[in-house]
Amino acid sequence: IEKIINASSNEGDLVADFFCGSGTTLAVAEKMGRKWIGSDLGRFSIHTTRKRMIGVQRELKKAGKDFRAFEILNIGKYEREKFLTVNENLREEEKRIQRVNKEKEFIKLILSAYKAEPVDSFNTFVGKKRDRLVAVGSIDTPVTNDFLEKVISECKEKKITKADVLGFDYEMGLDFSARGGSAFGGERTKNFGLDIQSKVIPREVFDKKAVEKGQVKFYDVAYIEVKPIIRGRGNAKEVAIELTDFSVFYNQDNTGEVEDKLQSGGSKVVIENGQVIKISKDKQTGIISKEVLTKKWTDWIDYWSVDFAFESKKEIVRVAGEKIGEEKEEWTGSYIFENEWQSFRTKKDRTLELTSAFKDAQKSKMKIAIK
Repeated sequence: IEKIINASSNEGDLVADFFCGSGTTLAVAEKMGRKWIGSDLGRFSIHTTRKRMIGVQRELKKAGKDFRAFEILNIGKYEREKFLTVNENLREEEKRIQRVNKEKEFIKLILSAYKAEPVDSFNTFVGKKRDRLVAVGSIDTPVTNDFLEKVISECKEKKITKADVLGFDYEMGLDFSARGGSAFGGERTKNFGLDIQSKVIPREVFDKKAVEKGQVKFYDVAYIEVKPIIRGRGNAKEVAIELTDFSVFYNQDNTGEVEDKLQSGGSKVVIENGQVIKISKDKQTGIISKEVLTKKWTDWIDYWSVDFAFESKKEIVRVAGEKIGEEKEEWTGSYIFENEWQSFRTKKDRTLELTSAFKDAQKSKMKIAIK
């Protein structure tokens, strides 16, 4: 790769790899002083590449060489595009009708994948699965605190005790701290006798075959707990972030079914109540054994990072203007997360720092984001 880049480009040129895999081409390009763009459909690929590029930057910094910052951008919600777009050639009323029909089609798809039946006569609930009512968040925006408050209000008003909330994304800052499940509001909902479970809609809902075979799994929302550490006073004040807990409660695969189908001498890893478990079947005796691989909550984490000034960089996009060929910039309402500090595991070093470096905190109020 070094020979190819050297023969076909000069220092400062742009190298692009649109199937970047583990990021080898990008790493070589960075070391050779080239600009680069990488993309991949696999999330794990991008995660691996990110760690690799940070490693390259640390090497360059140690050697006293310059390096450029990089951003990770998620371009578009491809699977949802069908339900987000409307025919712009239609009249306003026709557009509205098309949006309503697409929303109904979307809800029907989600309920089918969740194996729930549609229901009427509710404000927030659209389905029912056994003894639990089901609410579905918007297709293009995260589930918000306001939406969940409406769910709770309807539960209290209509004496509903069990409900599930399904969403592609969840707004930052929601309280998922109830032990034993991702129940919104923690003790507050328990005091009202409410059992509200929040689950993530997986991308597999758009795979027709997976839905028909019942292979789509809706996982409970995982949550992190952090603690700010503040030292100093006035202009000398500093803040660091300590990661104190990461909680997951979901299940992947049915343990009983895996044990029944397991061949002698074989093994399979499953997730049961938030624990990664290796199930093995002895070749000689046929005895089933289980080994818990996640000994503590930190075993779940491979990488975490902190943005100490989350609202400092607005997400700006270019959109078509009123005139042909005209473009204008608009704020999406979101912010770009910048990795100001991060800790991650590598093959050689499996340790993970749980407390970030200290950062100046002279402002009276600052929003810190953790990923």
